[in-house]
Amino acid sequence: MTKADLVEQVTESIARTAGPMISKKDCARVVDAFLEAVKDALKAQHNIEVRGFGTFKIRRRKTRMARNPRTGDPVEVAARPVPVFKPSKELRALVADEAEPASSGEAAAPGA
Repeated sequence: MTKADLVEQVTESIARTAGPMISKKDCARVVDAFLEAVKDALKAQHNIEVRGFGTFKIRRRKTRMARNPRTGDPVEVAARPVPVFKPSKELRALVADEAEPASSGEAAAPGA
């Protein structure tokens, strides 16, 4: 799903629930503003928790040794912060429930 697809889906969802009150252009601004707020918070080393969806965090990677793929020489990779996403229990359950019926339905179809 691209950002344009996300804007389209959000616009349609708002139109279904509240009527055509918001244009795609305004919805795109809202999506962009949300993503910028997430980026700014992560840049400032803050965690973002969205209940029922998940948590965006900054995790600190340790210094480690790696290899240059071209020469094979060992190279030290410096410690650095990286953004990570941890899904909520509800999101994990939703994804797991969506995946299970497809696999069990495929197994039941050939035997029927």
